[in-house]
Amino acid sequence: MQTFTWVFKILIIFLACVSGSQAQICSEVDRAALLGFKSRILTDTTGILSSWIGKDCCGGGWEGIQCDRVTGRVTQVLLQRSLDKGSAIYMKGTLSPTLGNLKFLEVLVISGMKRLSGTIPSSFSGLLRLTQLGLEDNSLQGTIPASLGQLALLQTLVLSGNHLTGPIPPTFAKLNNLVQLNLAKNSLSGTIPLALANPTRLKYLDLSYNTLSGTIPANLGRLSYMTFLDLSHNQLSGPIPNSLFNLHNLQDLSLSDNMLTGRLSPEIGRLESLATLSLDSNRLVGQIPPSISQLHNLWYLNLSRNALSDPLPNDALFKGIPSLLSIDLSYNKFNLGTIPKWITSRQLSAVHLSGCNLKGLLPIFTKPDSLTSIDLSDNHFTGGISSLFQKLTSLQKVKLSNNQLRGNLSELTVPNGLALLDLHSNQLSGSLSGLLRSAGGFLETVDLSNNLITGEIPSTISKLVKLMKLDVSRNHMTGTIPPSLGSLSKLRWLDMSVNSIGGRIPTSLLVVRQLMHASFRGNRLCGEIPQGRPLNVFPTAAYAHNLCLCGKPLPPCKQA
Repeated sequence: MQTFTWVFKILIIFLACVSGSQAQICSEVDRAALLGFKSRILTDTTGILSSWIGKDCCGGGWEGIQCDRVTGRVTQVLLQRSLDKGSAIYMKGTLSPTLGNLKFLEVLVISGMKRLSGTIPSSFSGLLRLTQLGLEDNSLQGTIPASLGQLALLQTLVLSGNHLTGPIPPTFAKLNNLVQLNLAKNSLSGTIPLALANPTRLKYLDLSYNTLSGTIPANLGRLSYMTFLDLSHNQLSGPIPNSLFNLHNLQDLSLSDNMLTGRLSPEIGRLESLATLSLDSNRLVGQIPPSISQLHNLWYLNLSRNALSDPLPNDALFKGIPSLLSIDLSYNKFNLGTIPKWITSRQLSAVHLSGCNLKGLLPIFTKPDSLTSIDLSDNHFTGGISSLFQKLTSLQKVKLSNNQLRGNLSELTVPNGLALLDLHSNQLSGSLSGLLRSAGGFLETVDLSNNLITGEIPSTISKLVKLMKLDVSRNHMTGTIPPSLGSLSKLRWLDMSVNSIGGRIPTSLLVVRQLMHASFRGNRLCGEIPQGRPLNVFPTAAYAHNLCLCGKPLPPCKQA
C-alpha cells in the first residue's frame, strides 16, 4: 500500500510538471496576433519587439507579454516607452487589427510610442475580457470607435495625447464598470455627452485640451465617487452647474480656459474634500463667496483671468482655508490697494496677484521662508526691491514687471535657488555685474528689459549654465558682447536690442544651436554677422539699425 501511495505521488508531480511546461507554450492564434502587430511596426527604437522571436510567446522571453499559466493564452500586452530615455525612443507604424484576436486579453497598454499613427482598430471591440485599455501619448488619428462601448468589463480607458477627432461616443454609457476615463490632449469636438454620467463608478474624468463645446452636463453631479474632474482648455460655455457641488469626494476640479459665465455659487463650500480648484481664464463675475473659506483641504486656488470684483470676503478667509499653499487672483476686476493680511500672514508657497491694482511699497510677508513663487506684476508698486529679496530666501520664481520700482541692480542679492527673474518695465538702474555675482546656477529666465540699466554684459554671464532666456533690451547698456555668451548651450531667447552696445557679434554664438530667437537691433554693432546657423537665418529686422553690420541676412560686406 505504501508503494502504491509513493508511486501515485510521483505521478501527480510528473503530471503537474508536464502541465506547467505545456502552459508556457502560447496559443498559435495569440502568437499570430502579436506577430501581426509586429509586422505593422516599421521602426522600433525601443528594442522591445526584438525579443519577440521563437514560437513560445509565454515563456517570459517576449517583453511586455504575460499569459495565463494554465491556459497559455495571452492576458496582458504592456508596451510602455520609458519617459526618461528621450525622444529618440519610439515605435513608428500603425496598430494592427490582429490584436483584436487576443480573446483572453485583460490588459492592453501601448503608450508613449510617439510615432504610432493610424486609427484605433474596430476589432478591439471584440476584446470582451478587457479591463484596461491604454493608448496614450502616441499619434493615433481618426475618431474613437463607438464599438468600444461593448467592452462591458472595462475599468480604465486612456486615449490621451493623440490626434483623435470627432465626438465622444455616447455608447460609453454602457461601460458600467468604468472607473477612469482620460481623453485629454486630443482634438475631440462636439458636446460632452449626457451618457458619461451613466458609469456611476467613475472616479477620474479628464477631457482637457480638446475643442469640446456646449454646457457642462448637470447630470455629472450624479457621479458620487468622482475624485478628479478636469474639463479645462475647451470651449465650454454657460454657468457652472450647481450639481457639481454635490460631489463630496471630489479632490481636484479644473474648469480653466473655457468660456464659462455667471457667478461662483455659495454651494462651492460643500466640496469638503476639494484640494485643488482651477477656474481661471473664464468669464465668471461677481464676488468670491465667503463659503469658499469652508474648504478645509484646499491647498491650491486659482481664480485668475475672470471678471470677479470686490469686495473680497476677508473676514471669512482670515480663518478659513487652513491648508492653503498657493493662491492666484490675478487679472480680475479687483481694486485691492494693499495685499490682504490673510495672505501676507500665511505660510504660503505661491502668491500671484498680478493686475490687482496694488499700490505703495512691496509687501512684507510675515512667514517668508516658505515662498517659492511670487507674481506682483502689472500693479502700481513703488520704492525699492532689495528688502524683498533679503527676506524671501527660498524664492525660485519672481515676477515684478510693469510697476514703478526703483533701485540699483548692483546692490541686489538674489536667492541662490532662483530660476526665473522678471523685472521688466520698471525704473531699475545700475549694472548686471553685481546681480550676477549673487546669482546661482539655477537661473533659466532673466528679463530686465525696458529699465534704466547701464554698463556692459559681464563675461561672468557664462556661469548661468541653465539660462534659456536673456532679455536686456531697451536699456542704456554699453560695451561689447562677451564671447563667453556662446558657452550658454541652453540659450533659446536672446534680446539685447535698443541699447548702445558696440563691437562685433562674436562667432562663439554659432555654437548655441538651440537659439530660436535673437535680436541685436538698434545698437552700435559693426562687422560681418557670423555666417552659419542659427545667426544667418534670423530675419533682417533682428540686425537693423546698427552702425555697419553686414553679411547674410543683410547685404554682403564690402571687400576692402
